[in-house]
Amino acid sequence: MTLKEGRRVRLAADTRLTDWVAMTEDPSGRAGAVAGSLSLAAGTEGTVVRVVEHDRQTEESREYERLKSLLDSYGAGMPAESKKQLEEKVAGLEHAWTAYRAEPLRVTVRVRFDNGFILDDAHEDVFDPA
Repeated sequence: MTLKEGRRVRLAADTRLTDWVAMTEDPSGRAGAVAGSLSLAAGTEGTVVRVVEHDRQTEESREYERLKSLLDSYGAGMPAESKKQLEEKVAGLEHAWTAYRAEPLRVTVRVRFDNGFILDDAHEDVFDPA
């Protein structure tokens, strides 16, 4: 499922949010830590506020893409030795390109729930369409 900004969604399962710690200072100046935990029930509805696609393309896969484009565009007119060298470089980077293409694009969202809570940087798979 690909989420879009403005789309209504609901949590697909109960979700517990933990590991949040903030340093506080009480009126007397003593410092302390506050840890919290929040559980949101499955079916809690909200609206997608932001969608972020995290591209994990490596330097090797970018280089493969660049060199393959050069080879496809200009390979026919290249001197034989230059073309052979370029083909060898492309072949050497093909494993990185294959690995990149096999890995799904990671998408995270920010959702503002109807109860006022905001869940940020959540994987899109934890939501169903509302």
